[in-house]
Amino acid sequence: MSDESLAIFELLRRDKRYKLEAYQFVREGLSFGQSVMEMGEIRQTEAGLAEAAEELAEAPDEMSESEDWEPPAERHLTGQELCEAIRRYAVEQYGLMAKVVLNSWGLHKTGDFGEIVYNLIEIGMMKKSKTDRREDFENVYDFEQAFNEQFEIKITD
Repeated sequence: MSDESLAIFELLRRDKRYKLEAYQFVREGLSFGQSVMEMGEIRQTEAGLAEAAEELAEAPDEMSESEDWEPPAERHLTGQELCEAIRRYAVEQYGLMAKVVLNSWGLHKTGDFGEIVYNLIEIGMMKKSKTDRREDFENVYDFEQAFNEQFEIKITD
């Protein structure tokens, strides 16, 4: 079992508020926001630059001399952006059942997303910037409005 798996299972043992699926879903929501929705500020991270330097050192000479090559960048989402990405991803994945599914994993408010993010930061599975705060996730939207009231069911004769 990998160190990452051990860390998440230890986290689940220690903090029983959320199911494994909630952690997976928040990470998927982050990816959705970064790649599909293209949300977030593009940043060159130290880890990304170090990884790029390593790749460049191992790359064939013609690749390292290419003018088109750029080190990988990472999109950093704010807490509010991540909450919105998760909302849209949940609706896309589960439609009318989104709120029910999220609730079954222990997610009842946007602050829960922040708790999960900060738990993942604690075990090294997510990163934060100097400006990120747990409070950024509080009361971003109401689950009832975000997941139920947006759907309009029309009955035609």
